[in-house]
Order: sequence, then C-alpha cells, then structure tokens
Amino acid sequence: MTFLGHVVRFIVSALVLMLVGFIVPQFSVGGFWSAFFLALVIAALGWIIEGIFGKRVTPFGRGIVGFIASAVVIWIAQFVVGGVEVTWLGAILAALVIGIIDLFIPVSTPYEAGKNHHD
Repeated sequence: MTFLGHVVRFIVSALVLMLVGFIVPQFSVGGFWSAFFLALVIAALGWIIEGIFGKRVTPFGRGIVGFIASAVVIWIAQFVVGGVEVTWLGAILAALVIGIIDLFIPVSTPYEAGKNHHD
C-alpha cells in the first residue's frame, strides 16, 4: 500500500470513529484530529498484538477473541489520545459497531499491509 493509500485509510478510519462517537453512548471523540490519532493508535496497538499473538487474537481477527481484543484496544487507546473518553461499555459497543461497519467496508490489517508491501 502506498503512503497516500495509508493516509486515505486513516482518514476513513477517523471518519468511522467520529460516526461511532455519534452513535455509541459512552464513547466520545473530541474531533477529527482526535479521531485520526485514535485510528493511528488503534492500528499500532493492533499491529503489535498481531505481531506477538497472531491474527486470531487481534482487533482485526474474527470471532469473540478478536471482538474482546478490539474492545480492550479501544479502551486502552483513550489513555494515549487526548479528547477521547470511553467506558468499558462504550468500548464494547464501539467494537461491535466498528465490526459491523467493517463488514461493509473491509480493510486489511496494518500487519498484513506491511507484510504484503515487503513481499
């Protein structure tokens, strides 16, 4: 994926996070830049988790383990990014909504994108 492809991907992710912040109670994103940095942090944490534990235990993995990992990553990311407030329930609901949106707008994982780019 090119640099511009990554930028577009994070812009779309930020817009999705802003939409989720509008829909999901107990999940609030301060604005576009908070959402953009939140998308970067979520991707970085997902990349680290996937590199250590494999695809099945990532926010991008399918199933209950991936869903729980996604909620935990969203909850942890609030401590790194300013302007983001998430409760446990908000993180769980956000992971659910993001999972549903991902069904319609699938995105490759950051780990896979990096692997495919270097192959």
